[in-house]
Amino acid sequence: MFNRPDSATASLRTSREDLLEQLRLRGITDEAVLKAIAKIPREEFVPATFRHRAWEDGALPISCNQTISQPFTVAFQTQLLEAKPGMNVLEIGTGSGYQAAVLWALGLRVFTIERHADLLNQARQRLEAIGCNVAMRVADGTVGWSAFAPFDRIIVTAGAPAAPPALLRQLAANGRMVIPIGEKATQRMKVFARQGESDQFEEFDHGDFKFVPLIGREGWEKE
Repeated sequence: MFNRPDSATASLRTSREDLLEQLRLRGITDEAVLKAIAKIPREEFVPATFRHRAWEDGALPISCNQTISQPFTVAFQTQLLEAKPGMNVLEIGTGSGYQAAVLWALGLRVFTIERHADLLNQARQRLEAIGCNVAMRVADGTVGWSAFAPFDRIIVTAGAPAAPPALLRQLAANGRMVIPIGEKATQRMKVFARQGESDQFEEFDHGDFKFVPLIGREGWEKE
């Protein structure tokens, strides 16, 4: 499906293997996550001018002044989900489609929301090209996707000022939400774990990160 000269293929393979080793050294220990990262061709999700940098551990610009998160961040958030095959997972912030593809590669049933129609259309084309079956819509991600709730897992790929109440309400019993929370410039990675079927959530902190702002009714206002 992705035909390239042998030298280009070999270079991408080496870069991918180097990245996977870096992720292991930085604490990504979930082999299922590492296999999913290895399976999805990240070079198909970045602009052509950055293809040669696709397997570097860094964020890259995409359309609509957004970014594709660095591979470590994708792997770290995915590992924090502690998701099992067959679970329903909601992603807020489709972006390039790469995170959704990694979730799909884990055997999850993926629903993803993006507020930029152009980005979503581009992501849909990429995902379809590599055979990923993902439910997608253009909407305000901060209010979730109630038609398909509850979700076993929710992952938010933009920085929020606080945990959106609508998303917490759409978590299934014992569900988990991974979300960066803080200021517009920097955030702390948080995990909210629902306690059974109650309205109580245990909160865990996993360090500093930097994401684009989460825009929407229960996020930041658009400037």
